[in-house]
Formats: sequence, C-alpha cells, structure tokens
Amino acid sequence: MIRPVLRAVFFDVGGTLLRPYPSVGTVYARVGERHGFNAGADEWDRAFRAGWKSAKAAEGRSLTTADKLWWRALVFRAVDSLGLGGNDRVRHDYFEELYAAFARADAWQLYPGVLEVLRAVRVRGGLHLGVISNWDARLRPLLKELRLDARFDSITVSCEVKAEKPAREIFETALRVAGVLPAEALHVGDSLEEDVRGAEAVGMRAILIDRQGEPKSPGAVVGDLSEIAAVLGQDFPKNS
Repeated sequence: MIRPVLRAVFFDVGGTLLRPYPSVGTVYARVGERHGFNAGADEWDRAFRAGWKSAKAAEGRSLTTADKLWWRALVFRAVDSLGLGGNDRVRHDYFEELYAAFARADAWQLYPGVLEVLRAVRVRGGLHLGVISNWDARLRPLLKELRLDARFDSITVSCEVKAEKPAREIFETALRVAGVLPAEALHVGDSLEEDVRGAEAVGMRAILIDRQGEPKSPGAVVGDLSEIAAVLGQDFPKNS
C-alpha cells in the first residue's frame, strides 16, 4: 500500500529543539541565592526531577506544564524537599523570578543541528513546518526571542488548545491549522508516550529522538536531530 505524500512535519520543543541552559538546577540555584535558598545545582536538579515525576503522576489535572499554578506547586515542592524553609511570600517571590527566568532565551540552548534540520525540511518543497508543544504562555515570546518563530508555519501550544500531548485534541488542532490529513503529517519528539504514541493514535507518522541510547527501530527512532533529514530522504521521497 502506497502511503500518502508527506505534506507537513511538526516538532516538539522542549527536549527536542531546546534544552535548559546550563541546566535546570543551575538556573534554580542562581535565582535561589537571591532569595536565601542556598542549594547546589545538583541538589536542585534532583529535587526538580522528583517533583516533576510526582506532579505528572498526580491525577485530576487536565493541564500540567501549560498551567502556571502547576509550575508554582512544583517549585514549592522542590523547596520543601530540600528543607530550605522560607515563608509563602519568599517562596512566591522566588517562583515568580524563576518563572520569568525560563521565559528568557538565555535560559535555553538549541540542540546541535536544529537550524540545519529545519532548513533541510524547509527546502524539500511544499512542506508545512510546525510546532506541537506542551508549554505555557511563555513559548511564543521565547521562540520569537530565539528567532525560531519565523521558521514555522504554525505553532500549536497546549495552553491555547487546553489539551496536552498525548491528547488527540492538540494534534488534531495542528493538523487542522496546517490543512493536512493525519497520514500526510509527521511528528518528531523526544517522548515515546506524548509524541510518538500521541501522534500515531490520530494516524500521524512519528519519529522518536532518543539521545540516551542506541536507535532500536531505524526509521522510527533516531539518536540525533541531524538524522532527521536522512530519514526523510529514505522514507519520505521529496515532494514534487
């Protein structure tokens, strides 16, 4: 059976195109020093990861990373887990400065090859290039500051759609904006559950970025963004 011609390629953002710089823990520690929270970057990293895992596992929340209150609760939990004290006012001020810090470009770094792969996809001719991301209201300004926004034809953000990957709604919204059928679209991301399974559940194709291990399924898993162009060339012939 011949697959439909590829007409759109979508990318996840966090963990796919961008990473915190120098690290989540470093940013937490730098801001924390100004509020009397003296813990090292490694300690903050561990507290953040534990808090993230706990918060994402909690039930009864339709939105997580798209919700500022969710981030506030995570930061408070990290502060408490490190036994740093501080009253609600101090913790609130710390959170507000931290939240603002991650809205700025200097807290993020592009993964190697991002600009090259975006250019490679763009020159294939006729492809819609888009973003599908679980993020809050800070994403569009951040992409603009990083000069990435103009590289995409569409940007679909969970806080605007009110649904997060792997929910169908966010993928269906992106497809509708792009004007393509699910089988005509490819989504690239670093989460097996949110990006790959979420996209495939609506009939899209998907590629997993796995920077931690060896690719296990050529064509479906790659170890680096630089491999995307090659996969497109092999599996999805250039559109005429």
